Amino acid sequence: MISIIAAIGKNNELGKDNKLLWKLPADMRHFIKITSGHPVIMGRKTFESIGKPLPNRQNIVITRDKTYLRNDADVVHSLEEAIKSTRVTLVDFEEIFIIGGGELYKQTMPIADRLYITHIKAEKSTADSFFPEIIPVVWNEISRIEHKKDEKNLFDYTFSVYDKFI
Repeated sequence: MISIIAAIGKNNELGKDNKLLWKLPADMRHFIKITSGHPVIMGRKTFESIGKPLPNRQNIVITRDKTYLRNDADVVHSLEEAIKSTRVTLVDFEEIFIIGGGELYKQTMPIADRLYITHIKAEKSTADSFFPEIIPVVWNEISRIEHKKDEKNLFDYTFSVYDKFI
């Protein structure tokens, strides 16, 4: 199964200048819980903005730059190559996660099976990266957990899971 995980604002905002717009500790814990033990595929800019490989996950970085090398992540040059580079076959584990950025999300929406979306009840007009539209006739929301803001999480937010209609 190919899954996408992202935190988005009211207008599908993702980030600005290769940085996340939102600081929600609950979302970070959710991300770790969901992706831990699974391969994660990301674009080069996303990998560099994180600054290091994510622990307990195979980190696969997609870049067009044929000279880009990392000894702490698997570097590939296409989405197809990224999926093939996972250390085990799709039969052996449940999910591969696409974790960003915006261009990679656009490329993978047609082939993704599931979306894990944190909907943040806020807007950021300064965003320069956006998540693709989640079209209701394509995606069925199968779970939804709403949370109110608190002293650590400054916005109301909802954890939603969507499966693609077959």
